[in-house]
Amino acid sequence: MVSDAVSSGQRPHVVCVPYPAQGHINPMMKVAKLLHAKGFHVTFVNTIYNHNRLLRSRGPNALDGLPSFQFEFIPDGLPETDVDVTQDIPALCESTMKTGLAPFKELLGRINAGDDVPPVTCIVSDGCMSFTLDAAEELGVPEVIFWTTSACGFLAYVHYYRFIEKGLSPLKDESYLTKENLDTKIDWIPSMRNLRLKDIPSFIRTTNPDDIMLNFLVREADRAKRASAIILNTFDDLEHDVIQSMQSILPPVYSIGPLHLLVQQEIDENSEIGQMGSNLWREEMECLTWLDTKSQNSVVYVNFGSITVMTAEQLVEFAWGLAATGKEFFWVIRPDLVVGDVAIVPPEFLTETADRRMLASWCPQEKVLSHPAIGGFLTHCGWNSTLESLCGGVPMVCWPFFAEQQTNCKFCCDEWEIGIEIGGDVKRDEVEAVVRELMDGEKGKKMREKAEEWRRLAEKATEHELGSSVVNLEKLVSNVLLGE
Repeated sequence: MVSDAVSSGQRPHVVCVPYPAQGHINPMMKVAKLLHAKGFHVTFVNTIYNHNRLLRSRGPNALDGLPSFQFEFIPDGLPETDVDVTQDIPALCESTMKTGLAPFKELLGRINAGDDVPPVTCIVSDGCMSFTLDAAEELGVPEVIFWTTSACGFLAYVHYYRFIEKGLSPLKDESYLTKENLDTKIDWIPSMRNLRLKDIPSFIRTTNPDDIMLNFLVREADRAKRASAIILNTFDDLEHDVIQSMQSILPPVYSIGPLHLLVQQEIDENSEIGQMGSNLWREEMECLTWLDTKSQNSVVYVNFGSITVMTAEQLVEFAWGLAATGKEFFWVIRPDLVVGDVAIVPPEFLTETADRRMLASWCPQEKVLSHPAIGGFLTHCGWNSTLESLCGGVPMVCWPFFAEQQTNCKFCCDEWEIGIEIGGDVKRDEVEAVVRELMDGEKGKKMREKAEEWRRLAEKATEHELGSSVVNLEKLVSNVLLGE
């Protein structure tokens, strides 16, 4: 069906379905833009909740799209609300899994019944929205599953079922959350060395056999085997062994990252397609002007992503730890960063740091991390943040929160040598010590050199026509999406 539509001179039509959270929507938007640049008609499908958030953050005409790049939406099955926060992840996973298929099939039917756009020829869907596979199979079109995690994080999810088989998850009771148990060696995931239980994505640390996230991820990782191909936002030099070990147990896996470097190369930022954004919060651009006044590698950037939450006490400890370093810093504090409360830092902290800090509620992170003034990044180790930091040549202090951030942290610190971990129980003295080490210490200097090496390799992977990720994207398009 695909090659018929394409050979008849019609534009191929890809439907892109991100999981409805910021860290998933951003990379999917980049995939959509790259496919559009290769001649595809694109339909980008958000949930109604996030469609409305985008309209609020980017303006009422932001989702008008272009004739060849259009936005649609489906319900997420959760009660309606117009609060501007990331929804509860377990509730969202359970709801989309149970209710997503019928409205998605209805949407595809409506698209295919219209005369104004070409028929759907392929689907690219987030790994956590695998209900779309059923629709693709019914329609007879290829579906590519996009896991927005690192390759090492994804491979850990693929082996989740083994943790259950081996009795390592769910935990028998809370007493198994001790350091001794979490230090249990995990030496049976191919190509992943020196792992401990604490380095595995955090959802296995449940005591509930019916835990939504544990069972959801076992299921989604297994369903990925039905896809025509799997894509990852990483590059061969960074995760070569892990990617290789997947190839024998999964459909073809293509590493096509870092996506933001590919987009920078392929798409003019000022074009209509380049200007299409996917941020659910309004970006505060003033930070870039502030950074322009700072000397090279002098500023600590602090951002815990779009989902991480902390206690009010942890926020205060981070604040005073940063203040004690004497360093200039730029800190993004989302309104919903503190659990059940408004994120407010102490007024004394604001007074003491007034001449050497900038605070914002959201920012254009790719631009920040590629700014020469940034010398270090205090991060939750989400994959987009990790990759953007690495591409900016910026070393990290890692404070993983949940999911595969623990796995990313382990690889950043031990395999890629660009990170230094901070304890989960935040103390201001430790924050001060690790940030000083990051910015001025011998270890920090070595990490910066290593990050610079990775930056060069990331650029090589996305080099025009020759880079491994460029070649992989070409193969994906011709071999899978166009079915040639």
